[in-house]
Amino acid sequence: MQRRAPSGACRALGSGRSLAAAQAARGAGPAGVSGRLPWGGDRRCACRYRRRSPPPGAVSGPGSEPLTESAISVTDLSKRYGTVTAVASLSFDLASGRVLGLLGGNGAGKTTTLAMLMGLLLPSTGSIRVLGEDLLRHRYRVLPWINFSSPYVDLPHRLTVYQNLRVYAGLYGVRHARSRIDELARDLDLTELLDRPYGRLSAGQKTRASLAKALINRPRLLLLDEPTASLDPDTADRLRTYLRDYQEASGAGVVLASHNMLEVERLCHEVIMLRHGRIFDRGAPADLIGKYGRETLEEVFLDMARGRSQL
Repeated sequence: MQRRAPSGACRALGSGRSLAAAQAARGAGPAGVSGRLPWGGDRRCACRYRRRSPPPGAVSGPGSEPLTESAISVTDLSKRYGTVTAVASLSFDLASGRVLGLLGGNGAGKTTTLAMLMGLLLPSTGSIRVLGEDLLRHRYRVLPWINFSSPYVDLPHRLTVYQNLRVYAGLYGVRHARSRIDELARDLDLTELLDRPYGRLSAGQKTRASLAKALINRPRLLLLDEPTASLDPDTADRLRTYLRDYQEASGAGVVLASHNMLEVERLCHEVIMLRHGRIFDRGAPADLIGKYGRETLEEVFLDMARGRSQL
């Protein structure tokens, strides 16, 4: 059966202008890398996909080439809602090719931070520079380099997996969209699901489809919110392997918000621990474990959450 992107596909997003859809609709696409295939199949050499300048498939013209090897630099970022401070004075610098973990309990400010990093939420104070560009001043130049995935943000249910990916490929201006979709389908074991409506997928299948959406434009900055939530251990482990391989092969910067301490220890080079919207502590996972005299990062997190550790 021949697949076609639906006419008026953007209208199909309709009231479903989710965080991901709204974010994708603002940009038009760059490039990056595909990792190896943790689910089996034809495994290709990752070095074939290493970064190029400009990356393959990148949109030409102003803003298509990053100005720095810093994936994202955040300075004194705050967000207030009246008298309530959701995020206060957050600063960090993430180099390309590194993974930063955001840890914190519910209400710690992780989701608010991700929304500001995507350009969906204006900060009350502070600055965000993505690959050297000011996100707040040059949003349309920056957003093609970014993408986002979360199991809590659905794609349009009535569109097939292929149609969803085709819509986002169009929004990002991805060249050779069909080839890119087929590539991601092979990588993420979605080939047999391309003609199935997204709403009829299992939780694990939806997560893989959402990740394919997040990688459609080969982002140089990938934002992940609980990427393996609700997955069975085997699928979650395979997805972590794929994400690690993508990040290492592409040189992308990754910001990962997660409650899964094993995931954070495995993937992250540095961790920022948030409590009540403020930085409680930061460092490499192993350094934090040693600093607080614990055996695992989960024990450190529980101490922070329960107020047993002090800076």
